[in-house]
Amino acid sequence: MTTKTMKKEYQSGGSKRQYILDKSVEYIASRKYGTQNHKHDYLLNVIGLSETEYLECLNKATNGALVQWEDLTTEQG
Repeated sequence: MTTKTMKKEYQSGGSKRQYILDKSVEYIASRKYGTQNHKHDYLLNVIGLSETEYLECLNKATNGALVQWEDLTTEQG
């Protein structure tokens, strides 16, 4: 059995990485693909997301956006 590898442009730091992250948000938000723990395992171990990328995608899938650190500091000061 041969192992599949992702093209370099889709890997971390690649020019098309954002495409993978956007698709991951859709995948997490969908009810079709199993439980959240299966989605977590698939995205980290098969797709190759980092834990930070996964958490950002999860946040976008559940809240609609990622809060930027700059936004928090400007509101307080």
